Amino acid sequence: MLEKLKKFFGSQDMTEGMPVQKILMFAIPLLLGNVVQQMYNTVDSIVVGQYVGDNALAAVGASGPVLNLLLVLFAGISTGAGIMVSQYYGAKDKENLALSIGNTLTLTFIAGIIMMLGGIFLSRPLLELLNTPAEVLDMAAIYMRVLFSGILATAYYNIIQGILRGMGDSVMPLVFLFVACVINIILDILFVTVFKLGVMGVALATILAQVVSCILCIMRMWKIRNEIGLKVRHFKLNKHISLSIARLGLPSGIAQAIFSMASIIVQSLTNSFGATIMSCSVMIMRVDGFAMMPNFSFGMAVTTFVGQNIGAGKIKRVEEGTKQGVLLAAGVSLVLTLGIVFFGRYLLMMFTNTEEIITLATSMLRVLAVGYVAMAITQVLSGVMRGAGDTMTPMWISLITTVIIRVPLAYGIAYFTRSPELPNGTPYCLYISLLVSWLLGALITFIAYRKGKWRSKSVVRRNLSDDKAQEA
Repeated sequence: MLEKLKKFFGSQDMTEGMPVQKILMFAIPLLLGNVVQQMYNTVDSIVVGQYVGDNALAAVGASGPVLNLLLVLFAGISTGAGIMVSQYYGAKDKENLALSIGNTLTLTFIAGIIMMLGGIFLSRPLLELLNTPAEVLDMAAIYMRVLFSGILATAYYNIIQGILRGMGDSVMPLVFLFVACVINIILDILFVTVFKLGVMGVALATILAQVVSCILCIMRMWKIRNEIGLKVRHFKLNKHISLSIARLGLPSGIAQAIFSMASIIVQSLTNSFGATIMSCSVMIMRVDGFAMMPNFSFGMAVTTFVGQNIGAGKIKRVEEGTKQGVLLAAGVSLVLTLGIVFFGRYLLMMFTNTEEIITLATSMLRVLAVGYVAMAITQVLSGVMRGAGDTMTPMWISLITTVIIRVPLAYGIAYFTRSPELPNGTPYCLYISLLVSWLLGALITFIAYRKGKWRSKSVVRRNLSDDKAQEA
């Protein structure tokens, strides 16, 4: 029994056993972790909406796209590191594994300092650029500046958990995140209801909780340092390793930047509809975050599964795992979609007591519900390509679906639905455009996966043939 627990809480070898079982067992802690992670934002929104007001809720939502844009460096580093770690771990290449981890931690520190300074000084100008309403602007700027002051803790937690996932450990990051979430909830309530700090209190609670999760992750890395052979010399930037992390991570960072820029442009459109629609948008995105979690979790699990098996040279096993992963993710997403359609209103009632906002947000949320199964397919197949080392293709797909499809469609619908009653057009344009981009994105991703360019992108093995894979 003790051995089984030790194996469960340690790094997982995903190159052996039933693919669907390995993916599911790895995805469950990720899913639970994503639930807990989403609780950060959701609890913030609930506490702010119920105890500070609808304008404060809108302020938290207005800061989201800008925060995501300024965090793209971390997204790139995390993706590149996760791919390299999973492939070198699968290939049992201990030296390059240690170099990848050490260089990642050094690059994270450099990026963290840049992001902290950039976020503190650029938060308010960016919010002003988006025409954020005056009644929301000051609160949104305060919220962002506090979060960026503690961005190094956030960065190291997310980067280290990505490294641990690459090695097949999805359980310990979940434990650390759960501890941090409990702290966040307690501090949220304390700072807002007792000390009356408003949105500043919510941001402080989030940062302090993430400091705790960061410390726990660092302690975990220290404990397994002998397993990965990590030494001081591995922290010195290695040209080949650093460039490989950048090459693999840059497309994902660019894709995240594209998505964030599109969100910012759409946020500007959202702001034009006023504080009521802004509050609706925050509530919808929080519920949407929970609905998307299985998709993201299975996508990350498949990335690690593919990375390890590509590193081990098992391409046939990758194909088998992909089919099973798609069916698993789509099935779970379908169940959640039905839940949102029938019970979404009750979830939205947690954020506000304003009946007008609840009714409007419910109908908008149902528009999105149709696309969640499509996103399950997109996330899993994108995870396959990333795990194999092909991060460019998902980047181009993200560019097409966000810049070429979503943004023009949102503004186009808004323009053509203008009327005396709706001078800025229908606010449903925000969600119809997102739904269409999801559906087309799934189709494009499936076509890209079938073309098979990802098969020749391995860091460890180049142009791996099916024959060699079958032998392995």
